[in-house]
Amino acid sequence: MVQLDHIGIATPDLDTGSAPYLALGLSPEGPDEIVEAQGVNVRVFRVGDAMVELLAPTGPESAIAKYLEKNRPGLHHTAYRVDDIDAEIERLKATGATFLSEKAGAGLHHTRVIFLHPKWGAGTLIELCEHPKGQH
Repeated sequence: MVQLDHIGIATPDLDTGSAPYLALGLSPEGPDEIVEAQGVNVRVFRVGDAMVELLAPTGPESAIAKYLEKNRPGLHHTAYRVDDIDAEIERLKATGATFLSEKAGAGLHHTRVIFLHPKWGAGTLIELCEHPKGQH
C-alpha cells in the first residue's frame, strides 16, 4: 500500500521557510535534523498523517543548494510511504521506471529512501520511503 508520506519544500533558510507554516498554526515536530547523506538540514511539520519537510542545504555542494541555484524556493518533491522499498523498486523497474540511484539510502528518522527520476514522474521528483517497522 502506498500513502503520502511528505512533501519536500526547498528553502535557503529553515527559519524563513518556516514562516508560512508557523502562520498557519503548525509547530515544528522535534528538533531539526541533518541528513548528511543528502546534504540537507530538515525541519518537519506534521499535518495529519503526512508531513511537510523543509529542506535547507548544509553547503554549496548539496543537491538542494544546486536545486535552489536553478529554481526558486518551493516544492521540491513528493514522497510516498511503502512497506517494502526493495520490492517496490524491483516492481517499478519492471515497468520501466528510472531512479536517481541504484539502491535505497538513508533518509530522515532512520527511513530508507530512493528518488525516481523527474522525467519518469512527469516532471515531478518522486521519493519512496520505508519507515522502520512500527514507525511513521
